[in-house]
Amino acid sequence: MIRILVLCTGNSCRSQMAEGYLRHFGKDRVQVKSAGLEAHGLNPYMLQVMKQDGIEMHSGSSNTMEEYKHLDFDIILTVCDHAKSNCPYWQGSGSHLHQSFKDPANAEGSEEEKVMVYTKVRDQIKIYCQQLINTI
Repeated sequence: MIRILVLCTGNSCRSQMAEGYLRHFGKDRVQVKSAGLEAHGLNPYMLQVMKQDGIEMHSGSSNTMEEYKHLDFDIILTVCDHAKSNCPYWQGSGSHLHQSFKDPANAEGSEEEKVMVYTKVRDQIKIYCQQLINTI
């Protein structure tokens, strides 16, 4: 079983989406956790667009990386530049991967326009996660 930790700034959108897709595509081959430098709570737009794609987000919480510092991971994946530059070295962990995604929480405009931004970022994360699972 491959253990993956996904990190972003607030563990409210991008890392949560990546966790959902890595679990979905990895099935019983992976154990995935997500966390942030801070915990900003689960973003309702993220929950909405993930549900639209058939991914129910069951974690129910936003976590900080401090909660997992005692665990070893095979892969540490940062999904934003801020997390990459501020993530402490994770002792005992294998690969460190980075793929930055636009923060959909910065979306402006109408409800429809915001959902479109979240959907676009979701789809980018989905493709990346599927490719990552296919390579491991």
